[in-house]
Amino acid sequence: MVEKAIRDLNLKDHRHKFAGTLSGGNKRKLSVAMALIGNPPIILLDEPSAGMDPEARRFMWQVVEKISQRDKKSAVLLTTHSMEEAEALSTKLGIMVRGGIFRCMGSSQHIKNKFGVGYEVEIKVRKSQYHELQDLAHQIGFKFDLQQKVTLQGAIEQCAAAHFEDLILDQIRKNGMGADLASEAEIDAGKAVRLRNLLEYLKSLTYGFSIIRFLTRHFRQVEVLEQCGEFFKLRVPKEGKTIGWLFGQLEHEKKSLGIQEYSVSQTTLEQIF
Repeated sequence: MVEKAIRDLNLKDHRHKFAGTLSGGNKRKLSVAMALIGNPPIILLDEPSAGMDPEARRFMWQVVEKISQRDKKSAVLLTTHSMEEAEALSTKLGIMVRGGIFRCMGSSQHIKNKFGVGYEVEIKVRKSQYHELQDLAHQIGFKFDLQQKVTLQGAIEQCAAAHFEDLILDQIRKNGMGADLASEAEIDAGKAVRLRNLLEYLKSLTYGFSIIRFLTRHFRQVEVLEQCGEFFKLRVPKEGKTIGWLFGQLEHEKKSLGIQEYSVSQTTLEQIF
């Protein structure tokens, strides 16, 4: 049983070390290994993956999932502050407030259906073809090769003169959606950026802003949670609309909005309480 626990928790390289000298993550692995000895009917785990790096955390999840769902020899009662961990491992969830009051209990989907307040929409917009970038360059007034560099400030002024959208140009700053361009210009001695990078940013933000405007026609608020290149993660309130309705709207407008792929999910438990 001891040898099996050491193998299952990947502790072979630490078997001759004192427990007190182990890292925090390996101490947690050792604690879980000790809890597994004898296949007890109930195993209590208090934040078993806290403080671990992502790889070690995933490994610990696999161990817990194997105990509770595949082997089915023991029931696992697990406490965690990570909603991602709770949803990944649990068949039933209970949310506790101030250390003692249970607010709700049920499956993840049941809790989301009952208490969820909105939807998260992940969208990847279509990546522009080379000829599309060339067309955009000519519209703005850039006459040279896309691989050449342009001074960022001068390029922004030229885009503004060509009546390119101010909201998109205003985002080219350190804490904006165009932070990569701002960083590229800061590194370059001439404060320049590659023209192709600028045009790809303009194209992807044009698609992204058209999607946001489309959603604002149906929801009173659209929150941008994350944006990177062609990827946008948005949150909208529920407002009595079903997830199927939202899927249908996006599917109907997919081509006109430049959407390559998308997914919609109900709010995670972190937004419920």
